[in-house]
Amino acid sequence: MKMYLLSLGAGLLVGAIYGLMNVRSPAPPVIALIGLMGILLGEQAVPLVKQVLAREPVTVSWVRKQCRDHVFGELPAAPKADAASRRPT
Repeated sequence: MKMYLLSLGAGLLVGAIYGLMNVRSPAPPVIALIGLMGILLGEQAVPLVKQVLAREPVTVSWVRKQCRDHVFGELPAAPKADAASRRPT
């Protein structure tokens, strides 16, 4: 949750700077952001429908495992290099 609040704060700060400079933001309109949310939710609807059609239970833990991390999670991180590869030669 902390990352979301930091992201919101950074966005508000940049928006305020743009406002003070009388510059239009290059951010997409709200309608585009709602479309992106629809894409994310639509992706999650397919496994949910498959689960229902297979007559398997759809539990809160299943939704958390299958959907939550993709919709609300952080982006995948690059693999960490081991200590030996970081030493100067």
